[in-house]
Amino acid sequence: MALARITLTDFRNHRATRLDGAAQFNLLVGDNGAGKTNVLEALSLLAPGRGLRRAALVDIPANHGAGGFAVGAELTGGVQIGTGARADKPARRVVQVNGAEAPAVRLGEWLSIGWLTPAMDRLFAEGAGARRRFLDRLVLALEPGHARNAAKLEGALRERNRLLGEQQEPDPQWLDALELQLAEAGAAVAQARVRLVARLADALDALPEAPFARPVLQYQSGGPLEAGELAAELSLTRRRDRAAQRTLTGPHRDELGVMMAGKDQPAAECSTGEQKAMLIAITLAHAGLLSPDRPGLLLLDEVAAHLDPLRRAALFERLHQGSAQVWLTGTELPPFAAIAGEAAIWRVSDGLAERV
Repeated sequence: MALARITLTDFRNHRATRLDGAAQFNLLVGDNGAGKTNVLEALSLLAPGRGLRRAALVDIPANHGAGGFAVGAELTGGVQIGTGARADKPARRVVQVNGAEAPAVRLGEWLSIGWLTPAMDRLFAEGAGARRRFLDRLVLALEPGHARNAAKLEGALRERNRLLGEQQEPDPQWLDALELQLAEAGAAVAQARVRLVARLADALDALPEAPFARPVLQYQSGGPLEAGELAAELSLTRRRDRAAQRTLTGPHRDELGVMMAGKDQPAAECSTGEQKAMLIAITLAHAGLLSPDRPGLLLLDEVAAHLDPLRRAALFERLHQGSAQVWLTGTELPPFAAIAGEAAIWRVSDGLAERV
């Protein structure tokens, strides 16, 4: 298991919530708006990045609090990690590991975290950026160093775009050095995505086409995968990119192609139910790739209640086979009857969580 105890302080509608005695399956049950998803969001912030809602830090603290918030967790091995923001610096994220401050990218070294939320039902219909973020989160759960490479890529890309957008012609030598940094980080990011898609595709190929629709994945590169080739391409396309005032080649242009097996149809053209089923299949296949050497969390928001009994049973069976600690939300207990006897259950109401 991953977490033994979780605490939320001034986190959205949770003023002071403490969840003790977590199990492999953990159920948060309550009415809509009670604060169930807020708990999942808090857990998602124990990974690098902006969490499952991609919220700005200043939007997270409780309305009637001092202006800061905190999320703390104790891993089953005794390690304590936490994140939040102080009231005097609400836009600056603070991360601690065993009481000592650490960069946010270090969180990926302690936990592998994945999630599935109703908002993700639009993943295949949204722009490529949403799928890249989804892909990077899957990579991060397997390769914690990916967060650092992605941060380097983002910084170098932002600086190159800034220089290209200036009225004065940038210094070629400065661009050479910057493009080398971008290419090295970009190649690391792209190659990690390639590895992930290949492993995930193999896992999906081994699954039956029912009860969840089976997706076929394809990594579509936005540029060369090798650092030297990418740096050369960036150098050759400076004039074009300067006219566009942005970089048009590189892993920030990658795309995750998804087709539905058996129909040879792009996911974006499939029905809403088929898209949801494929997303569940990807999430479960990815959870099966998690290493037992690093604790894993799987956060499933309002997933079980929207499945028919056959698919719900298949979902719980697959979750049993995995090593991740699972957190699920729902408005009532009956859909979870198959796992209720072994689960830790909290009833959530108005930002308060009571153990059942």
